[in-house]
Amino acid sequence: MTLAEYPDDMAFATAIGVRQETVLPPTEEGQVPDRLMEEARLFRRLGLSKPLISAMLVQAGRNGTTLEAEVLASGAVSHDIYYEALADILGLPFHPVLDPKEIEDLPGVDSQLVEPVMVRLRQPARAPITAIVPSAARLDDLRERLQASGEMRSRMIATTPTALRAALWQAGRGRRLRETVEQLFGTAPEASARITLWGQQGFYIGTALTLIAMLLLTQPGTVLLLLHIVLGLFFSATVVIRAVALFAKWWERYRPRPTLPLGRRPVYSVFVALYREAAVVPQLVATLDRLRWPASCLDIKLICEADDRETLDALAAMPLGPQYEVVEVPPGRPRTKPKALAYALGAARGDYLVIYDAEDRVDPMQLEEAWRTFTAGPAHIACLQAPLIITNARENWISALFAVEYAGLFRVLLPRLAAARMPMPLGGTSNHFRTAVLQEVGGWDPYNVTEDADLGLRLYRRGYRCGVISRPTYEEAPTQVRTWLGQRTRWFKGWLQTWLVLMRKPAQLVREMGLGPSLVFQVLVGGLILSSLAHPLILGYIGVIVWRLAVLEAATVGPLDLTLFALDFANIAGSYAVFIALGRIGMTQAERLAVGPRWLLTPLYWLLISQAAWRAVRELHSNPFFWNKTAHRPAQTKVQPEAMPAAAE
Repeated sequence: MTLAEYPDDMAFATAIGVRQETVLPPTEEGQVPDRLMEEARLFRRLGLSKPLISAMLVQAGRNGTTLEAEVLASGAVSHDIYYEALADILGLPFHPVLDPKEIEDLPGVDSQLVEPVMVRLRQPARAPITAIVPSAARLDDLRERLQASGEMRSRMIATTPTALRAALWQAGRGRRLRETVEQLFGTAPEASARITLWGQQGFYIGTALTLIAMLLLTQPGTVLLLLHIVLGLFFSATVVIRAVALFAKWWERYRPRPTLPLGRRPVYSVFVALYREAAVVPQLVATLDRLRWPASCLDIKLICEADDRETLDALAAMPLGPQYEVVEVPPGRPRTKPKALAYALGAARGDYLVIYDAEDRVDPMQLEEAWRTFTAGPAHIACLQAPLIITNARENWISALFAVEYAGLFRVLLPRLAAARMPMPLGGTSNHFRTAVLQEVGGWDPYNVTEDADLGLRLYRRGYRCGVISRPTYEEAPTQVRTWLGQRTRWFKGWLQTWLVLMRKPAQLVREMGLGPSLVFQVLVGGLILSSLAHPLILGYIGVIVWRLAVLEAATVGPLDLTLFALDFANIAGSYAVFIALGRIGMTQAERLAVGPRWLLTPLYWLLISQAAWRAVRELHSNPFFWNKTAHRPAQTKVQPEAMPAAAE
């Protein structure tokens, strides 16, 4: 019995083993949707088996996609073979590769990177022709139009979505790079770190520094006392805000994960920026392949520098599925991760978008939880931060204290800030966005080397909020002081950039954020920078007072010195204690055992933090956009799927 002999759609569905309730959405009469049946007939004509079509129909119904999307995503049919077959049905020449030099880079052509349908091609000796990507849904209509117009047929060719996008990326690379670098600065210059100090800002800061220098010459005792008090108060504020998060965490109750939303699965874009990451490419692809999300609804973009041949060759050697796309960013300044991400942002196909680093190992259900949380939450929640967990805490004292730091930040402090609707400086990976909102606020600043913190605060200024989810991303911390110091210097430099950007118009900042949130921002970012810079100075003052008390007569230490000594000692001891307590309460028992007694080296870790802060101040002046690349390696530790402690949920 041939396909045409089935009396109706339901008979065909029954014949290939598809139950009525699995094909969604049904028509009013309860029949299989016509669009799916037409596609099914097409695939039978192309020689696909009925069991395969049956399975793909179920997937299409469950995910709210098309049969064509599911079959192509499954890998059961080669893209080139499938689109060549459609071209043959239409009677069109098939071109599996397009010459980028022939692409007309017209206004709006980048929309074809999102949904490739057609592009115009210049021909040297003839009129322009149109390259189209045929689809099962439009096949019959297009065939009728081509049969009615021989002229139209003579000016068309067929190609694949992959070929069309590849040619477009190459054709518009120079123009797209200029737009990427200039977009945020051109549309919202006050939000860009391209200029480190604005005119008025530079004038006020220069005036203040000059005044302090003059007073130090004339009234050194008074000036040093005032600076000491101001730095001490900022230091205290950073300790207090973390202590509040710590005690609030002890009383936090378990929050169940949101339930599964009904309806179609949206397309989810996954962006990974890679630079000199050939060593971790196999681990990255294996991680992304394990994501529990329909392949037909995934848009994975691996974004590489065009001159990084080693990484590109490593990717070319991997068997990447049709959900993957390698995007090559043309060389240009600044050479930063946010520039690479911004270059690809306009081509994102997903309703939601997540950022990962090349070395990340992601919980396979993370996208699922983020989608549920977005769907169940209010529309002003524009970003969700997943926790980052360090897995190599046993390796040495640096990785152990890095693990303590991350546990306190991502599993205690950021959840409390989110619950209190306060500004959140995001982490550099595992940020889930509503794509439309991300594009609305201008995306990433190519000139800010901690683009994550900058973007989280810019979202807050625009009226959006950030939340958290619990499915983690696993990373390994640097284990060498040199590597750690380079990474942390870049972070501090970016936090300085972010603070300067937001402080260009302080009154406007307070109006947009509100007084309370703007004070939290000052403590989180400004207080962190100042306390890190002041840390060795305060330790030195404590040492001087202790020496005077121990060696000289106690009478040489006056009440003011004792008061400042008490404040400084409380700040230092409190900062160490809160740092350790935040980290340990966010950890599992196994993680605490992995850290062991190395938390006792917290004072040494903080001195390294201070060194990085001072290096960042110097580098902000000498090389503001330099991206100190952190070298990564394949993970040396296995992830243990152990539940977080109740306090960390």
